[in-house]
Amino acid sequence: MFQLKGKIALVTGGSRGIGRAIAVRLAQHGVDIVVNYVRHKKDAQETAAEVEKLGRECLLVKANVAKESDVAAMFAMIEDRFGKLDILVSNAASGVLKPAMELTERHWNWAMDINARALLTLVQHGAPLMTGGGRVIAVSSLGAIRAIENYTTVGASKAALESLVRHLAVELGSRKINVNTVSAGAVDTDALKKFPNRDEILSTALRRTPMGRLTTADDVADVALFLCSQFSTMIQGQVITVDGGYAIRG
Repeated sequence: MFQLKGKIALVTGGSRGIGRAIAVRLAQHGVDIVVNYVRHKKDAQETAAEVEKLGRECLLVKANVAKESDVAAMFAMIEDRFGKLDILVSNAASGVLKPAMELTERHWNWAMDINARALLTLVQHGAPLMTGGGRVIAVSSLGAIRAIENYTTVGASKAALESLVRHLAVELGSRKINVNTVSAGAVDTDALKKFPNRDEILSTALRRTPMGRLTTADDVADVALFLCSQFSTMIQGQVITVDGGYAIRG
């Protein structure tokens, strides 16, 4: 159904959570995967094992996407191994969970570099490998448009990410490169465990989600798969929210 066999995808932050789910979902449909990670090597190896069980190749690359030298080296490896790139999923994210009045310049720059500027660097290096067109997907969150306690730097950086997607979509459309955002609702991943009010976030999301259950990483992966397919050719520069309707409750 999805004509993806033979394509190559890079998933940043692909060792766990939403990144892993996207990597595996694409592999299930014939895509060879590049899994980028920074700290969680064992988790990345587990993702690679899942991909390889599906009969697909998986290249593991340790690289900090906030460092252009790391990104350049990563794309050199991709070009050497595969000679092209068809799909780029910018999923790696980080940030400091503190009240706005306690934030420092370092906190701000850290979140902006990893969550927003990294997409620009990745696309600048990746687009030249998309000679026949391609797909770029940025993973965002509802914090880009909603005020969430202690989420200031991450939320602001995700808002910048979504704006950058729109600008890239305009510039790259003529090259047949689709650029879109998938915005996930409250997904119970390892990242959410860092929130001191994790249980409250999940219980509130469950109570306010019209579909009656929490969003999963697999739900997000399903939408990413669609955006990588031939069925999404005319979706460009959009934010697709995957949250079971949570965001429409105000």
